[in-house]
Amino acid sequence: MTEQDNEALAVPLAALRPSLEAVLMVADQPLDPPTLASAVGYPVDEVVAALEGLAAEYTEQGRGFDLRNVAGGWRFYTREEYAVVVEGFVLEGQQARLTQAALETLAVVAYKQPVSRARVSAIRGVNVDGVMRTLLARGLVEEAGTDAETGAHLYRTTGYFLERIGVTSLDELPELAPYLPEMDDLEDELAEMVAPAPAAEPQESAGE
Repeated sequence: MTEQDNEALAVPLAALRPSLEAVLMVADQPLDPPTLASAVGYPVDEVVAALEGLAAEYTEQGRGFDLRNVAGGWRFYTREEYAVVVEGFVLEGQQARLTQAALETLAVVAYKQPVSRARVSAIRGVNVDGVMRTLLARGLVEEAGTDAETGAHLYRTTGYFLERIGVTSLDELPELAPYLPEMDDLEDELAEMVAPAPAAEPQESAGE
C-alpha cells in the first residue's frame, strides 16, 4: 500500500458514504469516480463500491430520488415514478411568489453571471439545485455555456428577468457591495418582480 493510499484511508471508513452524499448534493453535473475519490479521500475502487451500495440502498428503500451512473459520472436524479409530482410542483410554483432563498439565489446570478450552480451554492452556503430549477422553469435564468476549466454549466439572467424588474440592461442594476448574500438593498429592487399582475412599474434609469 502506498503512502498516498495510507493518507486516503486516514478518513474514517464510516464517513465514506455520508461524505459522498454531501458532495453529490452540491454537484451541478455528474461526477466521475476519480473526482469523487479525490474529494472524499478514499481509493477509487472503494468509492465505486460505496456509490453502487448507495444506489441499491435508495432503490430498496423506495426513495423519491435515485443515484445514477450516467456516461461515467454519478449524480442524484428524481425517480421516474414521481415525475408527475415534481412537474405539478414546478408548474404550480410558477404562479407563486419567489421565496427568500429564490431571491437571494437570483441576486447572486444577476451580479456574478455567468456563474455555475456550485459557485452560487458556495456563496450562499447552501445547496441551490432546487431553487435554480425553479428559476429556470420560471424563465428568470438560463444556461450560458460551460466553464472552460471545470466544464460546469454556467447560468445567467434572462431578458424576462430584466423586464420584470423594469430595466433594459444589467448596467442599470443598483450598485451592490461584493459581500453577497447580504443583499437587503437588492431584495428591495427585486420585490417588484414577484408582485402579482399587473406588472411592476419600470424603475427610472440613471441614463435616461
